[in-house]
Amino acid sequence: MKVIIDTNGLMIPVQFNVDIFGELKRLGYDRFIVPLSVIRELESLKKGLKGKDRTAAKVAYSLAQKCEIVGTSGYADDVIIDLADEHCAAVLTNDTVLRKRLESKDIPVICLRQRNRLEQITDEV
Repeated sequence: MKVIIDTNGLMIPVQFNVDIFGELKRLGYDRFIVPLSVIRELESLKKGLKGKDRTAAKVAYSLAQKCEIVGTSGYADDVIIDLADEHCAAVLTNDTVLRKRLESKDIPVICLRQRNRLEQITDEV
């Protein structure tokens, strides 16, 4: 099964000490997709943030390189929704606004629960 990983999803390992790839595999996902717009967002965050957030952005950028990067252009949230719909994929995100948009389109959402594990909060399409 495929999962698209949002910027803040890639930052979970540093911010909450959770192995997102191990957790995604536990949930049955084996194909990890990161839109190019997320890569660009991480590059910008690496330059603009400081301290632990900057470290999280650097690690997230490194983790993204281990995923299938899909060339995209446009606003990251819009791209993620379009890709999820097109690829019949779930989305890993903690972004509340994006989650609501995904849920309104019946796209499966995976998010952090109790700061120590990932959980799918919507059923598959």
